[in-house]
Amino acid sequence: MKRIALTLGCAVLALAGCAPMAGGDDGHGKNVPAVRVTGKAVSCIPITSIRESRVQDDWTIDFHTGGTQWYRVTLPQRCNSLGTYRAFKYETSLSELCNTDIITVMEFGGPGGGPRGSCGMGMFQPVELVGK
Repeated sequence: MKRIALTLGCAVLALAGCAPMAGGDDGHGKNVPAVRVTGKAVSCIPITSIRESRVQDDWTIDFHTGGTQWYRVTLPQRCNSLGTYRAFKYETSLSELCNTDIITVMEFGGPGGGPRGSCGMGMFQPVELVGK
């Protein structure tokens, strides 16, 4: 009986390491690159100018539009799982991606892949990546 209780106790401690800490995860990444603001935020950027997007965490997406031009979008609300899956899609009938658009978090691969929820975009803040 003592051996079973000890084994059960170790299993509970092992699982506790996987559980979120009290207060929970707020979705802000610890390794989001620092930026320096280089201009006034804009509400839209042309889709054809987007060369790359980098999901930093559940709140932050950086868009590279060519050369050294980057835009940082800080979402108005947390977009759960965005930082985990680091992939999203959007649909628009315009030629621009705007702060009023909705993105859908996507999980690619595996048997359970597909959409994971949707979130509103934010303003596009022109930035320079610090230390890059």
